[in-house]
Amino acid sequence: MLDRNRQHQIAGPGHGQALSADLYYDGAQNYSPYGHDYSEREEGFNPLKLIFYVAQYRWLIVMMIAGGLVAGIVVTMMQTPKYRATTKLEVLVPSAKVFQDIEVISENSDVRAFLTTREKLKSRSLAQRVVFQLGLSEKADFLFPKPDFSLSNIFYRAFGISKAPSIQERTPEEREAIAIGRVLNNLTVTLVTNTSLLSIAYADQQPKYASDIANQVAQSFIDQRLDQTSETSDLARQFIQEQVLQVKQKLQKSEEELVAYAKDAGITITGDDKSLIGSNIEALNTALATAIQDRLDAGRMVDQIDKGRGASLGPVLESEGLQKITEKLSELTSQYQQKLGILKPGFPEMQQLQAQIKELQRLYDNGVMTITDSLRQKYQEAQNKEADLRSKLGEMENQQVVFNDKNIKYTILKREVDSNRSQYDSLIAKLNEVGVSSELKTQSAAVVDFAMPPRAPYSPRLIINLAITLTLFMALTASIIYVIELLNNTFTNPEQIEKELGLVMLGILPLVDDRELIASISDQKSGLSEAYRSLRTSLQFSGAEGAPRSLLVTSAEPSEGKSTTSFKLGQDFAALGARVLIVDGDLRKPNLHRLFGLDNTIGLSNLLTNTVRKDDLASIFRPTKYPNVTVLTSGTLPPNPADLLSSPKMALILTNLGKRFDLVIIDAPPIVGLSDAPILSRLAEGTLMVISTNQVTRKSAKTALKRLRAAGANMVGAAMTKFAVNKFDYNYAYKYMNYQYYDYGANTPKLEGRVDDGAGQPVYAKSPAFKRLVRRIRSSVGGFIDRAKSVS
Repeated sequence: MLDRNRQHQIAGPGHGQALSADLYYDGAQNYSPYGHDYSEREEGFNPLKLIFYVAQYRWLIVMMIAGGLVAGIVVTMMQTPKYRATTKLEVLVPSAKVFQDIEVISENSDVRAFLTTREKLKSRSLAQRVVFQLGLSEKADFLFPKPDFSLSNIFYRAFGISKAPSIQERTPEEREAIAIGRVLNNLTVTLVTNTSLLSIAYADQQPKYASDIANQVAQSFIDQRLDQTSETSDLARQFIQEQVLQVKQKLQKSEEELVAYAKDAGITITGDDKSLIGSNIEALNTALATAIQDRLDAGRMVDQIDKGRGASLGPVLESEGLQKITEKLSELTSQYQQKLGILKPGFPEMQQLQAQIKELQRLYDNGVMTITDSLRQKYQEAQNKEADLRSKLGEMENQQVVFNDKNIKYTILKREVDSNRSQYDSLIAKLNEVGVSSELKTQSAAVVDFAMPPRAPYSPRLIINLAITLTLFMALTASIIYVIELLNNTFTNPEQIEKELGLVMLGILPLVDDRELIASISDQKSGLSEAYRSLRTSLQFSGAEGAPRSLLVTSAEPSEGKSTTSFKLGQDFAALGARVLIVDGDLRKPNLHRLFGLDNTIGLSNLLTNTVRKDDLASIFRPTKYPNVTVLTSGTLPPNPADLLSSPKMALILTNLGKRFDLVIIDAPPIVGLSDAPILSRLAEGTLMVISTNQVTRKSAKTALKRLRAAGANMVGAAMTKFAVNKFDYNYAYKYMNYQYYDYGANTPKLEGRVDDGAGQPVYAKSPAFKRLVRRIRSSVGGFIDRAKSVS
């Protein structure tokens, strides 16, 4: 399946990259036959990520929620129950519409009245009155209540243990001051919106005190207003009455003088304070204006008559008699014209029609003359009327001049009468106001609803406390998760590898316990084996010509699973019928010979140093118990591995091995701190980077990838190892990875002698549920240790 016609030859060191006609361009002048590296853009807000974080840190969230609930209950237990009672008081704004000098109270005045009443209700003098009327300064449980928030409240509410307060140590003045302070501090007065009601609320630890004080505040306010109204002065009322009598006498005298003068001077005043002469002049002016208008209208018609246009005037055209004559004249004229074509004008019939037409014309002219004569007469009458009115108006104006001379003194006397009358009316209004002011003030407030002793406390409220504590604890949880995510600089999911490194994710390998690793690899139905087969399939489709002929498997740091990946990939490709050679390129800490159960006395290092005999060359390439799988171990550990790997002989060996085998897999050492892997990456057609979950730091992986690319490595992608697919959060975010699917071969037989079979263990230790629980605990502890190491 892996056989293909190569279109290139590997020539010399550093030229292990395949050259084919099908090349991909990655946008950075780097060409690759096995796909291109990409880096996803940063996405915006994704609600699924929040769900993922909630699933990932579900136990922390659950513990913090439980802590918030416990904290809410503890805070509630530490608070002293309080009861609140409310009295509703209606504020009646005084209305005095019956008086002429009292204006209607505006809305702003109403608001000021309500605010003033509220401040009076919260005044110290009113609180002092309440304390006195209820005797609060002598009640110890009111003066010395339990603390509103204290740890001792828990014991009191649980066991009913409390210390009885004592009032003997305080003086009466101190007790009164304490009581007034408590009344003012716990009293709340608010205006009910869009009403004239004030809500008087009082809160106390005793329900009886809450209702009594709320009711007494309202009643004390009403009593205080009544006391103020009782202070009206009788002396002020008597003084106003005396002033009223004096002004009344002056008003009568001034009115008598005014009437006497008007009678002697012959001044007649109408009902609207105007003289008779003035009224006549006003009437004459109106009549004169009408006469002038009539004269002008008649003059326009006479002007039309003088110009010979009398027949076109409105009265002529509107005359019914003339309209009938005109119609008859038109009819006879039409008949005459019709018969003129048949008969001559001298015929008797034609002469008779002419006589009729002349007679009708004469009647019409006489009618027009009659109407025009009447219009001329009307015009003459209008002129005469206008002249008469002008003459009469002149006479009245002369009389008005004489009247004005007499009216000067009359005006002075009338002004004095008006002044006395104004004073009299004002004093009468003041007297009425003094008389009814006491009645108006008593209605300034009224109790609408009296407060009743509350049955249940309004504080503390468990629901509100739980909501507040849960909100605080969830905010703290979010901060903790944020800090953890900042400190966690390892890879936890495949998306991070694709975003941070820009590598194609070819496979995700599940986490398996170290004691079950060999068994899982040997079991073809295990989840790990299935994941490696998926990785093999991805490699087959990684390039235009299939999988690379030589594949380098490396990682950024040790213990990330690269040797196991090389071991398993060799078996899986060999299962397809390909001849596979696995080369242990780690000349420092080789591991492949242990996985295959072979010795490491001779191998790759011996070939590079020419320390192997020609007869032993064939024995260097060792067959394994797996069909089509050959292994070239590392051999004797040399002192200079980098020099050997970078020699021309290494490139020549790989070129020759590529001709003999369908696939050469090179297990390289880690990248960070060593130069072996970058050297080998130049000789291989493709490089697969193995990245472990929650182990290698992102910075380390980026540095390693940068070194490989700088060396000219052809990156085919990455494989993520030790991925905990049995975790709920990963299983939620990556639904294509099913835990039950990866465990469908969990009950298959294991390799004998390689792992612990559980003999001698208790029955519960052999159950699958117990084993899964142990694996989860080990995985959690191991992940925590790895994170701590990466952070440090």
